[in-house]
Amino acid sequence: MKKAFIQLHIAVFLAGFTGIFGKLITLNEGWLVWYRLLITAITLWMLFFFRKKDYRIPTADIIKIFLIGSIAALHWVSFYGSIKYANVSIALVCFSSIGFFTAFLEPLIFRVRIDFIELLLGLLMIAGIYFIFHFDPTYKTGIIIGLISALLGSVFPILNKIVLKKNSSEIVTLYELSGGFLFLSVIMPFYLKLFPTNYFFPNLKDWIWLLILAWACTVLAFNLSMKALQKISAFTVNLSYNLEPVYGILLAFAVLGENKYLNKGFYIGLAFIIFGIAVQMLRLWLRRKTNIAVV
Repeated sequence: MKKAFIQLHIAVFLAGFTGIFGKLITLNEGWLVWYRLLITAITLWMLFFFRKKDYRIPTADIIKIFLIGSIAALHWVSFYGSIKYANVSIALVCFSSIGFFTAFLEPLIFRVRIDFIELLLGLLMIAGIYFIFHFDPTYKTGIIIGLISALLGSVFPILNKIVLKKNSSEIVTLYELSGGFLFLSVIMPFYLKLFPTNYFFPNLKDWIWLLILAWACTVLAFNLSMKALQKISAFTVNLSYNLEPVYGILLAFAVLGENKYLNKGFYIGLAFIIFGIAVQMLRLWLRRKTNIAVV
């Protein structure tokens, strides 16, 4: 059990590095995500091939997962776009507003009642973002793109719940990332017309960061999460991933020194967000404990 918890938190910590690499890699957000998905998809297909795992599923399921992968690709593009137009800390703060959008969209998609406490906690996240925006409008574009990223980021995990009822998480990840890569490949010519760039190919440092991003923060983090799931509950895994934005912001402070460029509004907003995450984690933990007691 102890080993599983260590594996899980290593996975969450690795996920926190994704924003850092978004700043270090000099490619624009579109090419960054395209190369990340290319490396990840090739790696996952090779792992399936050498482990001789069955990857065959109905065509209808492949199409559904590909569509979800397209949403995931757009989420990543907008997330890294937020980093490019603002910084890692701002992008991760906006990422925290996923809870607000999920509180609306999940009940709408699954036709269940809205959890008003989750909605209030989501509004608390939005209030935190407002404090940052109000005190420092410099990051206006980055914040808007970051909120779009959070909206997209709230959609594809909800849709994943549907396809995971029929397919394993490994299969879903394989086809989702492959679908995201194919979708991005199709729209890249149109994307580059809207957001032109003269820099198409990664330099040596970019390749190093891209390989670490794909192998460590995507493939390895995913495998560690799957191993942890063999020993601990999915509830604990999902709860732990709430710490990803916090880890990411602390890493941005330590690695990039972003705390030097942030004013008091950021810290007020961040305090709101950390409080909201803590309350939600406490609620979920108490709910879980109550359910176990009842059983």
